[in-house]
Amino acid sequence: MAFGMQAFIWLAVLVMMLLVEAITLGLTTIWFAGGALVAFLLAILQMDPIAQIAAFCAVSVLLLVFTRPAASRWLNRDRTRTNAQSLIGEMAVVTERIDNLAGTGQVQVHGQYWTARSAEQSQSIEKEKNVEIEEISGVKLIVKEV
Repeated sequence: MAFGMQAFIWLAVLVMMLLVEAITLGLTTIWFAGGALVAFLLAILQMDPIAQIAAFCAVSVLLLVFTRPAASRWLNRDRTRTNAQSLIGEMAVVTERIDNLAGTGQVQVHGQYWTARSAEQSQSIEKEKNVEIEEISGVKLIVKEV
């Protein structure tokens, strides 16, 4: 494979990764675009193809491992939780006895009634008890007694 062809291939990989990233907007392929850029530069310097592939893999993995968490935090810093997600950690009052085995239970939180289940499978929670919302499973709140 000639020098020009190797560089062309890495350039094509770089462009494809950037296009996929632009279409998805989800930090999915940007890490591999960084690896392809380094491999492209090595191809221009006429480095061995094995070194180009190794650099592509190493840089892609390093970018993925070390920069993805920080990039995700930065991109999600202004994101507000949805109405349902904002309930996690809130207190609620049991309005119908919660019994996972019987499939019954309801709580009231912020003036709204939700179907509820106990976080502990064998635990039932009596009416009028205070509970904390631990998670949301479909349209059911998963709660624990406080």
